[in-house]
Amino acid sequence: MNDANAIEVAGVPTSALNCIDLSSSDIQQSVSLLKQACLDSGFFYVINHGISQDLMEEVFVQSRRFFGLPLSEKMKLLRNEKHRGYTPLFDQVLDPANQIHGDYKEGYYIGVELPEEDSGAQKPHFGPNLWPSEDVLPRWRQAMEQFGSQALNVAKVVARIIALALDLEADFFDKPEILGKPFPILRLLHYEGLISDPSKGIYGAGAHSDFGFITLLATDDVLGLQICKNKDAKPQAWEYVQPLKGAFIVNLGDMLERWSNCIFRSTLHRVIGNGQERYSIAFFLDPNHDCLIECLPTCMSEENPPKFPPILCQTYLAQRYYDTHADLDVYRSEGA
Repeated sequence: MNDANAIEVAGVPTSALNCIDLSSSDIQQSVSLLKQACLDSGFFYVINHGISQDLMEEVFVQSRRFFGLPLSEKMKLLRNEKHRGYTPLFDQVLDPANQIHGDYKEGYYIGVELPEEDSGAQKPHFGPNLWPSEDVLPRWRQAMEQFGSQALNVAKVVARIIALALDLEADFFDKPEILGKPFPILRLLHYEGLISDPSKGIYGAGAHSDFGFITLLATDDVLGLQICKNKDAKPQAWEYVQPLKGAFIVNLGDMLERWSNCIFRSTLHRVIGNGQERYSIAFFLDPNHDCLIECLPTCMSEENPPKFPPILCQTYLAQRYYDTHADLDVYRSEGA
């Protein structure tokens, strides 16, 4: 355990998360730490992941450059039906029961680059990305593509440890029908220097669990991410997750909770603004669009039969995206 994190900030405890060293040769220790984390909170740190600190810092510099552009420039790259491009303030509503507007954050989606003429571009969420002009943001695209490629490698290493922790073969998720043509999404996020007020429904990001398989999160050094280990508790108890320089904060998504028959946890989390600007970069890994998500063989028994029917990955994700984002017609009616 990383007990150095077990402190309080403004009366809110911080969570002591397990820290998994991807450079360690002791795979059993990594599996044990990950399994404990996945049963407990579904959140853990990953260090020594192989992405250089220089590249980590460069992608944050480039993210700040984009979000520092005038809104009129950013709106030229407004997200499209494929969920690529810029998402303005309030575009996403993650906790509609408690939020008065939407998330006080802006973002940018980057996915698998496929030309329009590619047959795969007809699939939901696949196609060409929206890229800022090289004249406006030189080297921006190169930095994002390099980081996204390396983050995919890290996520696949984490997936192998998850497989072992679920008593599967290490390469279970590497199968062509699962991660042969994965659906990775890089999302840049910028939270303005707003002070959140949960009592008034004002959040940086509303309480939610991630939709998909696994998420890697790189953050700056500004505190904001909170997790709730027991979403059914009344009242809910929230804990901060401390930023850890150079590390990824990794969490499991609802798809993996479903896949594992609820053995592994997809945990409620939110972002609370403290008056400081905050930047983070999320990398979401999901399996092939036509992958069938059905109870893993090691996660069911006579006493614990499958809790969910099988579902195609693309069906599941399309519904979750639709449920949480503003209709694009809103922006068209505003003349944007």
